[in-house]
Amino acid sequence: MDMNRMMKEARKMQMELAKAQEEATQLTAEGTAGGGVVRAVATGENVIESITIDPSVIDPDDVEMLQDLITAAVNEALRAVQEQASAKLNAVTGGLGIPGF
Repeated sequence: MDMNRMMKEARKMQMELAKAQEEATQLTAEGTAGGGVVRAVATGENVIESITIDPSVIDPDDVEMLQDLITAAVNEALRAVQEQASAKLNAVTGGLGIPGF
């Protein structure tokens, strides 16, 4: 294979990967728990953007349940945004097994 062509393809992939990484940081995903009474939104930078709690689920005598619901919603949101980011990056790398992607 032509070395110049390989280098050109590598540069192209590097540029596409950088673009995909930037786009991945702009992603958001929502996680819910308790049938939607707790919702969390995570960004592609693994930051929780918001948490929404339906007032009907707030029971001062059962704080642990609310904590569990919040934890479940946050974990679901983070997992979902990571899956979206991985899919975006895999579209560029073609599943080449590049560490971290």
